[in-house]
Amino acid sequence: MNNKLIAFARLLEIMDELRKKCPWDREQTLESLRKLTIEETYELADAILNNDLNGIKKELGDLMLHIVFYAKIGSEKGAFDMADVLNSINEKLIYRHPHVFGEVDVANAREVEQNWETLKLSEKGGNTRVLEGVPAAMPSMVKANRIQEKASGVGFDWEYKEQVWDKVKEEIYELCVEIENVDKDKIEGEFGDLFFAMVNAARLYGIDPETALERTNLKFIKRFNYLESQTLQKGKDLKKMSLAEMDVIWDEAKRLERL
Repeated sequence: MNNKLIAFARLLEIMDELRKKCPWDREQTLESLRKLTIEETYELADAILNNDLNGIKKELGDLMLHIVFYAKIGSEKGAFDMADVLNSINEKLIYRHPHVFGEVDVANAREVEQNWETLKLSEKGGNTRVLEGVPAAMPSMVKANRIQEKASGVGFDWEYKEQVWDKVKEEIYELCVEIENVDKDKIEGEFGDLFFAMVNAARLYGIDPETALERTNLKFIKRFNYLESQTLQKGKDLKKMSLAEMDVIWDEAKRLERL
């Protein structure tokens, strides 16, 4: 047995002991673990965004614990165990990669994605509609991106990626019309359409919109924290400063980023 299998077997044994002997672990259910798993996933996403390789290793371990935990609870219910989980994903990967494990030829990654979505629809007991597998609880931006990926996977997409900008301009125009009409409900709808078009543009240009927005969030936080700290050092109150005064310090924060 190689080191990876030894380590995995040890984790399974540890989980068995925890369920027997730890009061907290004994009380956990599929439902109680759910919110913790979501939190761990976001922590992994943060580590990836920060290129923190040690943090990624740690968070992957935390997520692996959750997977083993769910499998343990599943086995106690007589529904599935860790072997069932692993066999399921093994079979799925082989089935959905006929260009690797079969005789299918593909020219590029795009064709792989299209084959993947087509095979998903043809699986026995699988989703019968293209968008059926998109989780309802998924955050809206991530959901929009996944919806567009799935639609693209069956050929519903722009012929050329540059065409998406006409759609973006169209949505901006429609938003401006509703803003002039002062119709809040329609303004909200047009904002949604514009966001959806921009997410689509990001996908077409190989940009993850969630990562792009988070990078901007972090950049804003860094600059605003600089503005606040400089203001405090000068004994001033942000609420009593003019926007022009704030902009001077804001531009200074931007210049420092380029050094």
